[in-house]
Amino acid sequence: MKITDILVREGSILDLVATGKDDLLAELAGALAAAEPALERDSLLNVLREREALQSTGIGEGVAIPHGKIAGLDRLVATFARSTAGVDFESIDGQPTQLFFLLIVPEQSGGQHLKALARISRFFRDASFREKLLDAGNLDEIFRAIEEEDAKF
Repeated sequence: MKITDILVREGSILDLVATGKDDLLAELAGALAAAEPALERDSLLNVLREREALQSTGIGEGVAIPHGKIAGLDRLVATFARSTAGVDFESIDGQPTQLFFLLIVPEQSGGQHLKALARISRFFRDASFREKLLDAGNLDEIFRAIEEEDAKF
């Protein structure tokens, strides 16, 4: 599975406006729902909030991978967002989070979502990849970096 195959570019955000976790989830949900007709903003936001209530998806090193399952969705969808200022996302390392990769999967996705989460996590372990995303001047540069990383595996 290639991340570029599930990435909804139109739902990506170069510079998030939100400064708090809940507002950030709402901004992500709104952007992805606006770009993906199969998703409804409020339902998506509720799924993300429920998942975050279990445990933060902030994996550390400035990265979070909010994710959830949606009934009626027929494929995996993902989007990317960046906060240059960083947001307190209750990350495992307590540091501000700047890079967000939102993953939404069908309710009956089986192991597909675990494979996608593992692949995304692998990308973000690479400090130079994170740096490319932080330094990118536009979304084209971000997608180019994601495509390059996708091609490695």
